[in-house]
Amino acid sequence: MFRPRKERSKREKLSKDSINKARRIFTYLKPYRTMFIIGWIFLFISSVLGLAFPLLMGQLLGGAADAGSPGTMGSFWEKVNVNNVTTVAFALFVTFGLQALTGFFRILLFTKVTENALRDIRREAFTRLVYMPMDFFNTNKVGELTSRISADITQVQDVLRTSVAEFFRQLVIIIGGITFLVILSWKLALIMLGTLPVLAIVAVFFGRFVRKLSKQAQDESATSNTIIEEALMGISNVKSFTNELFAIGKYKTAIENIRNLNVKSGLWRGFFASFVIIFIMGAIVFIVWQGVLLTQGDNPDMNPKDFFTFMMFTIMMGASFGALPDLYAGIQKAIGATENLMEIISTPNEKDLRDGTLKPEISGKVAFKSVNFHYPQRKDVQVLYDVSFESESNQTVALVGASGAGKSTVASLLLQYYDLTDGTIEFDGVNSASIDLDHLRGHMAFVPQEVILFSGSIRENIAFGDLNASEEEIIEAAKKANAWDFIDTFPDKLDTEVGDRGIQLSGGQKQRIAIARAILKNPKILILDEATSALDSESEKAVQSALDELMKGRTSFVIAHRLSTIKKADTILVFDQGRIVESGQHDSLIEMNGVYANLVSLQGIEHS
Repeated sequence: MFRPRKERSKREKLSKDSINKARRIFTYLKPYRTMFIIGWIFLFISSVLGLAFPLLMGQLLGGAADAGSPGTMGSFWEKVNVNNVTTVAFALFVTFGLQALTGFFRILLFTKVTENALRDIRREAFTRLVYMPMDFFNTNKVGELTSRISADITQVQDVLRTSVAEFFRQLVIIIGGITFLVILSWKLALIMLGTLPVLAIVAVFFGRFVRKLSKQAQDESATSNTIIEEALMGISNVKSFTNELFAIGKYKTAIENIRNLNVKSGLWRGFFASFVIIFIMGAIVFIVWQGVLLTQGDNPDMNPKDFFTFMMFTIMMGASFGALPDLYAGIQKAIGATENLMEIISTPNEKDLRDGTLKPEISGKVAFKSVNFHYPQRKDVQVLYDVSFESESNQTVALVGASGAGKSTVASLLLQYYDLTDGTIEFDGVNSASIDLDHLRGHMAFVPQEVILFSGSIRENIAFGDLNASEEEIIEAAKKANAWDFIDTFPDKLDTEVGDRGIQLSGGQKQRIAIARAILKNPKILILDEATSALDSESEKAVQSALDELMKGRTSFVIAHRLSTIKKADTILVFDQGRIVESGQHDSLIEMNGVYANLVSLQGIEHS
């Protein structure tokens, strides 16, 4: 089951179960395994060639100091003639060329494999998400889910392309370096391994702590900037409530925190600089000192060539030891990110949870039979109690009642957003649970109170109702929705961009675009959720006229806030605390002088 970020952040260490889940990523690498294996071969060759640099460079630097002694690895160096500096330099250039060539192919192959695998993961993760049941989105934030598809994929991408390869390369350098150091001088190798790697790792964690303090100071600085922005943007409120001192005090607290964090950070940066100078540089001097001692005397343990080679390996290994913690931390984060992605992919969606396969003819006849319902995340709060009603084809059914009475829940159940707690919903006499979900929703259209358009053109938003619609059909739908009049005034007509979530259009214009979309779909069942309640009188008139056109020849379920719009409905269902307390037509309900009559009276609507 997918877990929100807050819950995941409590896990300080990756569990065995987390790693097992993350291993599923290899199923996405499997189709490209040949390319991946070749990439690893190039990586191994490139890493081994990297060991040749300190080996040859040390001999080149030490050649002038002792041109006659072959050193510890005498038989090997005699074959390559390291006393000839030109030969050594040429060998170095050949090594660089081979390393560059293998490195190029390794990066190319790793990138292709990574991008192919991540493309497949992105596609499957998004496919799983769009088919998730509505309750999944009630319990998970959209920003959180978006992060899983973007930030987590980026984390995995960086590790697969570079971090894993670099981690392997550093391990090869460390293992190979230790091997050569022991061959060159086991005494000096023990001294080096007991000092420099330990200090390098300590320095990495020390530096990470200092960076954490700096980041805290940056975060606090951002908070102080927010205080300034809010105070100045709301300056009229600050002044009208005479809360200038409050705003100043709040800002004073924030900048005092910044000051304290920066001072603390400066103190630890000073310790860190001193640590580097005293311990790291001191360790290098100590190793050099011990190495020089080993080269002196009548019977030295090392010659200058081996000493220079030893120092080159030491420098390279020091860098490798320092890089390992960050690389390992990156791999850990990637395992966590991969686990998150795999959780999304493995979470059951509507395709998994719904097993209906029937595709009956849908004419618009609907029946609720003893429906009880509570939302999955609020099992202790019953929303609908024994709701039963029927509608014939082409009828208009209005749902009225106070907020929270259960009207919108009925709309959600019609759209099969949730499974029923008890009871059944039938479409043309067939249990909805047995009907193919795509088939059923394909005969429905929904116009909500708050329309959200997709970024893009008006044409694309209307065509969302029928992706295969022609230009003429889109224009005809816009005309029926009373939308063509304002669309025609735009310079780009149907190609006018609506902006993010339709921000460049007014509320009434967005509603009419949504109605045009529904008209283009030509559904058998129409669901209107208070589609005019948020509009001004002029926009409401235009939208209501478009809705009247849309409702012709369809079964319509209208959730009404303004009761004047549903006086002509075939059936009015009055909900109160999850129950249908009254049902009938407008006039008969008025005569009952019950809940509906009271609602009508409160809105000042004429009874006739």
